Amino acid sequence: MRVKIANTGISWLIIGMSVLLLTSLWAAPAMAQAAPIIPRITVGVDSAENPEDVALSLQILVLLTILSLAPAILVMMTSFSRIVVVLSFVRNALATNQMPPNQVLIGLALFLTFFVMAPTWQAVNETALQPYLRGELPQMEALDRAAVPIREFMFRNTREKDLELFVSMSGVPRPASPTDVPTHVLIPAFVISELKTAFQLGFIIFIPFIVIDMIVASILMSMGMLMLPPVMISLPFKILLFVMVDGWHLVVRSLLLSYH
Repeated sequence: MRVKIANTGISWLIIGMSVLLLTSLWAAPAMAQAAPIIPRITVGVDSAENPEDVALSLQILVLLTILSLAPAILVMMTSFSRIVVVLSFVRNALATNQMPPNQVLIGLALFLTFFVMAPTWQAVNETALQPYLRGELPQMEALDRAAVPIREFMFRNTREKDLELFVSMSGVPRPASPTDVPTHVLIPAFVISELKTAFQLGFIIFIPFIVIDMIVASILMSMGMLMLPPVMISLPFKILLFVMVDGWHLVVRSLLLSYH
């Protein structure tokens, strides 16, 4: 009787293992089909079959070159330089170390740049970009039209003395009109004009905070507290003064008015 029970148990064990094996074999293809497919991206270069393919390749190359120079174009040919320098002067005058952080100052400078340059970029979009996208202008003519509003903006904010410097150093003939000034001469003259204006605004911003530092230092010296850093005492007063006069509003307003 015990032998029969043992044989029956072994038989059920064999049957269970067989069912389990068949189930795993049956589910294997389904699991293989459900496996995630990871795409592969390939980049290749093929031979051009017609001149249009060559022109398209050159356009892509020019576009990538422009994108790589986009940060320099944004910094040097817009109002970004003046704005970010003035905002840095404000933070240094307050002596708050990294407050506001660099990310905040650069972000604010970028959005103020977009605000100041909006009319210029709108003119570029209407006169050059949209006609080019509609196929009404060739590429070179679209670039020439796009440069006109940008050059006008740079001319309005470039000092004649700086422009004369680069014209004389470049060796080009004396221009009779602004259209005769090459762009590679106009850009550096515009940049140093922006830097001078930014430093002038920064000097004006520094004056009230220097006065506070001098007053606090004089009071501490008269009280004999020579070991106490005057900056530590003057910092709350400078922040209080900046908040009471609504400093950020005044600084941003002065920056915007400097372009009108």
